[in-house]
Parts: sequence; C-alpha cells; structure tokens
Amino acid sequence: MDTLVTGSVVEALRTGDGDAVRLYVAACAERMAPLFIGMRAGMPDRAADLDLCVESVHGLWYADRALPDAAERVRGLEGFPELRPCEEGITDVAGTYAFFGVLVLRYALLANTSADADHALSCGHAALTAMGLLDQNLAGGGVFRAEEEALQARSVSGDAAGLWEASVASGRERFRAVLGCLPR
Repeated sequence: MDTLVTGSVVEALRTGDGDAVRLYVAACAERMAPLFIGMRAGMPDRAADLDLCVESVHGLWYADRALPDAAERVRGLEGFPELRPCEEGITDVAGTYAFFGVLVLRYALLANTSADADHALSCGHAALTAMGLLDQNLAGGGVFRAEEEALQARSVSGDAAGLWEASVASGRERFRAVLGCLPR
C-alpha cells in the first residue's frame, strides 16, 4: 500500500499489537473530528450524525479493546452525505474538510475493530492528505502536515502520556485554520 505515513510509523503499526493500532487511530480521529463537527454544527438535520461522531471518537480512546458496535457505526457513517459520491463532487471548503473528518473516523473504526495495520495506515494517510491540502491553502503553510506526522509518530512511540491533550489541541487549531479559509 502506497501511503503518506512515514516509514517508522508504518513499521510500528505493522509490528505492534492491536492496542497500538487502536491508540494510533483514536488519536488521528480526535485530531480530525473537529473538522466534521465544526463544519456541520448547527445543521438541525445533522444532530444524530454529530452525536455518532462524538460518541465514536470518545469510544475509540478505550484502546485496550475493540468497540463492540464499530461495524454498526461504520455503516452509519457510510450513510453520511460526505461519503456518498455525487456527480458534482465536493467543491466547497467546509465540505472538503467535513469529508476528511468522516473518512478518517471511518478508517479509525475499521482499524479499531480489526486491529488491521492497513486500515490504520489508510486512517493516517487520509489525515496527512487533509493536512497537506490545508497547508497548501494557507499563506506560510507547511505546519499542519508536519505536526500530523509528528503526532502520528508520537502515537506509536509507546508513550501515550499527553497524547489525548495534544490531539485535542491540534484538532482545535485545525478547525480555526479551516474557518479562516471559509468565504466570508
């Protein structure tokens, strides 16, 4: 599988156990969830989708076990408009980042239940793709993808101390940056 994920992270995921895979995807999903949540907040017809996202990300942090209803959650996500192809594609900023937020969560849930390194790599690849795109759309870009690479490496380092806090802070910064890209 060709991926943007760095070689050391790929190796750690392929040789690690299920707990390592689950921690990695939980952290990726935590950093990307604010993009979906923030872009879709306030839309009354999306309240259940927002709840599914928030509850799923929360559940992913129990990395010592698979979520018993992960497959059901994946099926729920696959019904989201962001993951249903349409002829026009996604053309707006909010839609693009909401799509990446949902896509990362989908792969995170798949990896959580299977402990499959390939699903985890797809999760990380999607996050890196989104952050590369964000960097391209910001003056003086280059910080978000590098930060994502560093946080991905940290999440497979074996030292999870502070990972949740760092992921939450990163997710907030990403959301603020995307807000700055929205047309006024």
